[in-house]
Amino acid sequence: MFIVSLTYKVPLERIEAHIEGHMAWLEDAYARGLLIASGRKVPRSGGVLLSHAERPALEACLATDPFHSHDLADYEIIECAITLTAPGFEALKG
Repeated sequence: MFIVSLTYKVPLERIEAHIEGHMAWLEDAYARGLLIASGRKVPRSGGVLLSHAERPALEACLATDPFHSHDLADYEIIECAITLTAPGFEALKG
């Protein structure tokens, strides 16, 4: 499992200008089975993505995010092995 932490490098006004493209990118990544969850950080300083994809496929996908291609955010990829979950979240293991 990978947790991807996005941290905005620019003011929110510049992020908002690319949000439509980012949302389309997210929809495509979900359709391709590369992401299993995503959301904004609170406060809104970036976002978080969860993925079960192979790392090379995830990295290739992240490179096509408009936030990446327009140099709006930094990306940290954290690999983890989920071993325990609450009931209903067993799909996160492995």
